[in-house]
Amino acid sequence: MQLPTGGDVEPVTPLTSRPLRRTLLSQFWADLCFLHWPVDPGLVAPLLPAGTRPDTLDGMTYVGLIGFRMVGLGLFRGPGLPWVGTFAETNVRLYSVDGHGRRGVVFRSLDATRLLAVLTARVTLRLPYAWSRMSVERHDDEITYRCRRRWPEPRGAASTMRIRVGQPVDRPTPLDHFLTARWGLHTAIGRRTVHLPNAHPTWPLWTADLLELDDQLVAAGGLPAPVGPPVSVRYSPGVPVTFGSPDVCPPLVPVGT
Repeated sequence: MQLPTGGDVEPVTPLTSRPLRRTLLSQFWADLCFLHWPVDPGLVAPLLPAGTRPDTLDGMTYVGLIGFRMVGLGLFRGPGLPWVGTFAETNVRLYSVDGHGRRGVVFRSLDATRLLAVLTARVTLRLPYAWSRMSVERHDDEITYRCRRRWPEPRGAASTMRIRVGQPVDRPTPLDHFLTARWGLHTAIGRRTVHLPNAHPTWPLWTADLLELDDQLVAAGGLPAPVGPPVSVRYSPGVPVTFGSPDVCPPLVPVGT
C-alpha cells in the first residue's frame, strides 16, 4: 500500500521500500505509547539539521512524545547485550525530509535509564540522549510511563504518561502511517547530516485513552509545551527493529525551485 504524496518525497509505506543492505544494530521496541500534537512547520524548521526540512501532512507537521521499552539492543544481528541492552526510554521527536526525499525523524531528546547506552549514542551518532530515572508499569489494560532526567540539563525535567489500551486498529489512518511508518532518522554528526535507515514489520497499532499527562520533556526539547490533548493517541505491543549503515544527506533544494 502507498499513500499519495507530493513532489519528490518518497511515499508513506507500512513496510520500508528501502531494504537494508547491512545490519549494524538490532533491537526490539516494546509497549509503545505514541502521543502527537500538530505544530506549525515554520516553528520547528530551525530545530532540524541542515539538509532537512519538516515533513508535513495536509500542511501540518507534528511533535511526538513516545514512551516504550528498549529490549535486547545488540550489534549486527547478534544477541542483545545483557542488562545494558534493555531499558526504558522516552523520546521527543519531529518529522523530517532530506534532499533525497527520504522521510525520517529528528530527535529533540531521548531519555534512557542506561548510562553506557546514553554515552555511546551521544559520542557515536551525536543523538541527544539523556540519562534518566524511568519506569514502565502495566496493570491490566493501563500502562504508566514515568521519567525524570538526571543528566544533562535541564536536570529534573520530568514526564508522566498513563494510558488505557483499547482495541486493535484494523484500518490505520493516513495520520497513523505518517507518524509511525518512518524508515530512518536524521542527525547531525559534525558538519554533516546523515540518514540512519531502519526496517521493521508493519506496526500493530491499538487505540488508547490518555488518562494522565504531566510533561516537561517537550518544552525541554526547545518546543512549545503542548496545548490541549494530543490529536493522536496510539499504543503498540512492539516490533523487532534493525538499523543499517548511515548515509550522508545531500544539500536540500528549496521547495519550488
